[in-house]
Amino acid sequence: LTGGSWWSYYDQVWVTSASGLDIDHMVPLAESWDSGASAWTPERREAYANDQGAAASLVAVTARSNRSKADQDPSTWLPPAAAVHCRYVAEWVATKLRWSLTADEAEVAALQETAAGCPDQSVTYEPAA
Repeated sequence: LTGGSWWSYYDQVWVTSASGLDIDHMVPLAESWDSGASAWTPERREAYANDQGAAASLVAVTARSNRSKADQDPSTWLPPAAAVHCRYVAEWVATKLRWSLTADEAEVAALQETAAGCPDQSVTYEPAA
C-alpha cells in the first residue's frame, strides 16, 4: 500500500506507513490452539486464521503493540491505551464466542475484572460458519 493513514486503536496513534502496521489476530493463533482449535480440522483452522467475517477478528495495529501482545491473553496483556480496554475485552470475548473457544480461569478473572468497569460496553457476535 502507498499513501493513506490507519488508526491503531490499541495505542491510539495514526500510522502513515503500512510497514508500521501488523494485522493482529484478536485471539492469537497459539491462544486459539490452547482454547480448542487443536481439535479442529485444518480447514476450520484456516478459516479462523483468515476470518474476515467479523470486523474484530483481524485488527490493523502498530507493529509495536502487536509484538508486545504476542500470544498473550487479557490476564497478562491489555492494549497500552487504557481508554480502549472495554472495547478490547468485548472484542476478545466476541471472538472466543464466535469460534466456540474456551477460556482458562486466569483469563476469565481478568475479563470479569476489566468488564466490571465497562457498564456501557456490549458484546456482539455471529457464530462462525
